[in-house]
Amino acid sequence: MNQFSWPERPGTSAFPIAKPGMPFIAAAGATTLVLALIGYSFLAFLCLGLTLFICFFFRDPDRVIQADEASRGVVSSPADGKIVYAERVEDNPYINGPCNKISIFMSVFNVHVNRVPVCGVVSGIHYFPGKFFNASFDKASIHNERNAVIIDSDKGFTYATVQIAGLIARRIICGVQKGDRLERGVRYGLICFGSRLDVYLPPDTDIAVAVGDRVQAGTSIIGYYKHG
Repeated sequence: MNQFSWPERPGTSAFPIAKPGMPFIAAAGATTLVLALIGYSFLAFLCLGLTLFICFFFRDPDRVIQADEASRGVVSSPADGKIVYAERVEDNPYINGPCNKISIFMSVFNVHVNRVPVCGVVSGIHYFPGKFFNASFDKASIHNERNAVIIDSDKGFTYATVQIAGLIARRIICGVQKGDRLERGVRYGLICFGSRLDVYLPPDTDIAVAVGDRVQAGTSIIGYYKHG
């Protein structure tokens, strides 16, 4: 039987909201109130629906990880969403040499909080300005605005997680710095509205997902490092 553990202390709220979403919720709520007070009932109703959707979008549920898998070189999913790419690539801008690349597309209906795939220490953070193509397209990986976090894992390999802005996303939030030690499954960032997250792993990693699979950040396993 698999054993599970909390990577972070569970929250005390019945409906936890990610802190970066609070200004959006407050602005939408204030607009709803103003429209209601001045008598624009229909517009107030529409704005109320938008406020509720923004609350839904910025939800931040607690997640568990499979504790008994830690010694097997487990790679947890860093994001909720749909696998849109899971293949070997010969080169990339983030770490040297061939890699296994796994891409996860997050629609506006997915939780957008990002979590650490493998324990390790942040060795670099690199921001790339860019465009805002639909994040489900492969060209988004190289043309869209993105932020790469490079991590030296406890298993002796280096990997990268890349937050990529999407068609309507205009803000990437990364809450870690170079030198930070990160545990598998803990929160490290968020992308506002539909977006994508790419993971670059060593070529001898066994990919445990396929295109079309649905995954959850922290809970789902996307790969196994063979020497873990």
